[in-house]
Amino acid sequence: MSNDINAASSSYLDSLRWSEKNRPEEKNDTLTQEDFFSLLTQQLSYQDPSKPADNDQMIAQMTNFTMAEGISNLNSKFEMLSASMTSNSALQASTLVGKKALLESDTINIGADQLAKGSVITTEPVEDLTISIYDEKNQLIRTMNMGSRTAGALRFEWDGKNQDGTMMPDGEYTVKAEGRANGQFTSLPMATFKNIDSVNVNGANGIIINTASGAVKLTDVAEIA
Repeated sequence: MSNDINAASSSYLDSLRWSEKNRPEEKNDTLTQEDFFSLLTQQLSYQDPSKPADNDQMIAQMTNFTMAEGISNLNSKFEMLSASMTSNSALQASTLVGKKALLESDTINIGADQLAKGSVITTEPVEDLTISIYDEKNQLIRTMNMGSRTAGALRFEWDGKNQDGTMMPDGEYTVKAEGRANGQFTSLPMATFKNIDSVNVNGANGIIINTASGAVKLTDVAEIA
């Protein structure tokens, strides 16, 4: 019984040695600088003595190979740099969660005993500017008279109360800005601050921030607060 085990063990070891010895060598198809100079040496050794290789051609070959190798190395460096930048962008984007983004929007949110904030954008002076807030039933609950304003971005705040001073329930409300510009009554574009709930990275569209009102590109965000 012992002899059988020893024989089996010996046979198994011999099999391993044979496999290791006859294992095919891994081939590397990449042409290195050493391979290039070896080929160049062979070319020189087989050249016709009566027609030696032109120095300019040899220098051109060496230059082309050096440039090709340099570009290959540069591409590798760029790939590493790109991966590093993507990683850094993801890390920076993660710090946005919990903050507020100023986005073009006609809705405003109140909650957590915080002031709702926004901005009215005017390209020319406006008179009798009013900001109106409507509930989910499109009923007017609050009007804020802002008077006359010059061109630019006008910041405003809403404390979440209606016209009677009663605190409104948490949620999303519609907000409109209207005023008289050049003698005509008109609606004005608005932007409001939205809570950033999460962030998507490494997508085809770059960094995407997700809010209760939807997803937008980070490049479309006017301000982070």
